[in-house]
Amino acid sequence: MTSTAPAFLATDESGAASDPRPCSVLPQAFARDPRAGIDLFASTAPYPEIEPFGTAQRSGGPLLFDDLPPAGSGESDSLAASISQMVKHEGKGAKRKASEEEKNGSEELVEKKVCKGSSMIFGLKGYVAERKGEREEMQDAHVILNDITEECKPPSSLITRVSYFAVFDGHGGIRASKFAAQNLHQNLIRKFPKGDVVSVEKTVKRCLLDTFKHTDEEFLKQASSQKPAWKDGSTATCVLAVDNTLYIANLGDSRHTLGTKPLTRVPQLYPDSLKPAWKDGSTATCVLAVDNTLYIANLGDSRAILCRYNEESQKHAALSLSKEHNPTQYEERMRIQKAGGNVRDGRVLGVLEVSRSIGDGQYKRCGVTSVPDIRRCQLTPNDRFILLACDGLFKVFTPEEAVNFILSCLEDEKIQTREGKPAVDARYEAACNRLANKAVQRGSADNVTVMVVRIGP
Repeated sequence: MTSTAPAFLATDESGAASDPRPCSVLPQAFARDPRAGIDLFASTAPYPEIEPFGTAQRSGGPLLFDDLPPAGSGESDSLAASISQMVKHEGKGAKRKASEEEKNGSEELVEKKVCKGSSMIFGLKGYVAERKGEREEMQDAHVILNDITEECKPPSSLITRVSYFAVFDGHGGIRASKFAAQNLHQNLIRKFPKGDVVSVEKTVKRCLLDTFKHTDEEFLKQASSQKPAWKDGSTATCVLAVDNTLYIANLGDSRHTLGTKPLTRVPQLYPDSLKPAWKDGSTATCVLAVDNTLYIANLGDSRAILCRYNEESQKHAALSLSKEHNPTQYEERMRIQKAGGNVRDGRVLGVLEVSRSIGDGQYKRCGVTSVPDIRRCQLTPNDRFILLACDGLFKVFTPEEAVNFILSCLEDEKIQTREGKPAVDARYEAACNRLANKAVQRGSADNVTVMVVRIGP
């Protein structure tokens, strides 16, 4: 199989941060923040007021999302049969509880909702800019794969185009985020459904779950064997586009639960919990595009935002594709405490400020998990672009501010284009660079990574 190398786009280091504060946990869940943007899983005609995350408006126009079909319904193949055994409906929420084959317990996969889309396959192209800010090193990583259809070898009768975009926010060093950037998409390609499948939807989601778990296990094994041992960790946000549907995988959703046997004395069980061998970790935000379907996989505190034009209001809206995960959220804290851990000063055991990540081995038995939150979204002709960024951006920008900033750059006719480069590419590159610079100028002391995925015919 041909190796697929991530497309890393180089950017100039610029801007200076004035705020020396270390990165901190946001005070409340992203979807419950009035500044955090319109909930993508709510009504769009007209756009509603901010509601608790995952709540669909009962009136005021058609729903943007329909309930996903129950897993395993009408399936006969072995994969569908195994998935169907994991299903448990809870009212109209259509929650799926996916049993993880681990002795520590099981994870709960919450079914999200899917919106109506278009039969035309939209083109996707990614642009990125990154800034170190006041950090000693750049611990973020990113991957742009505009088209990996040939590598994935999907069923040609069902899938036309597959794209993948990801942002990894490392902590404790660069190794975890770099490892995830180099390996997660390769694992995804190997596990991607090939040949005849009954349900692309179910197999792609299972593929994403298995990919995150496998990548986390690979990293933990390698991190524990290093001398000197690694200290890195990372979160992740991934978007997978399958034709015109976005699949969003989020790792760290407060709606996910991890059931493990309680630890009665964490210090006794983890006397070496601060050994460098187990300090590695990473958050992640990945976007996988299969034709016009986006699959968004996220764990941690990075975010994915969709810019969609509302014909009724004649305005653009910032729609949340992912949800931030941190130990201060109620259900995240309950899961950690049930596993025998605790949350002090907004951090797991007073140290780790994310509740879901790749790596961070010493916290995995304390309720920290690598299982992502997965969502899907159908692209429409009104969609303009997708913004993926680490928390370094959203400490100083609200989603609406970031989207409006990008839109203003795209409309700036003064942006100069290099010979042979399309004007649209120059504007998107300028938008990424300007937004990253502005975040540093506003005082974001953290690393800043800004990725914008253009949506077009």
